[in-house]
Amino acid sequence: MLYGFPPVLANDTRILILGSFPGEASLLATQYYAHPRNQFWRLLSELLNEPLTELTYPARLERLLTYRIGLWDVLAACQRKGSLDTAIRQAAPNDFAGLQQLAPALEKICFNGKTAGRFAPVLCAAGYQTLALPSSSPAYAALSFEQKLRAWREILHDNF
Repeated sequence: MLYGFPPVLANDTRILILGSFPGEASLLATQYYAHPRNQFWRLLSELLNEPLTELTYPARLERLLTYRIGLWDVLAACQRKGSLDTAIRQAAPNDFAGLQQLAPALEKICFNGKTAGRFAPVLCAAGYQTLALPSSSPAYAALSFEQKLRAWREILHDNF
């Protein structure tokens, strides 16, 4: 079994971005979105007009939290060969029941990709706004960076 990372949250976090499960590069680095071709940090850099890609990983997380944006994954553990979501087996979801206590100001949950987006109905039923986003993964090449960025701009809609 492979195990994911703890959530990056604070009491004042208003937006949570959920991925599916860390890829091999991320697991090896113990960092969310560590694969150099994953567009996650570049998308957020553009979205927030911040040089996140130039910062150290701890500074990136700190900067996200100042914007009241948190990170986590929908899966706590799984079996998988490689990094593709289609290879995920024996998936165990994270415990979202305690989310209200971890982040009492949380309003909006954004899903990075279709696999993560499968959890939208559950979190919508819990009273959160939800937003499905095109995956930042290099494996999802159906949209250009600019097309993804247009969709990702909705993260901040109604929040800032």
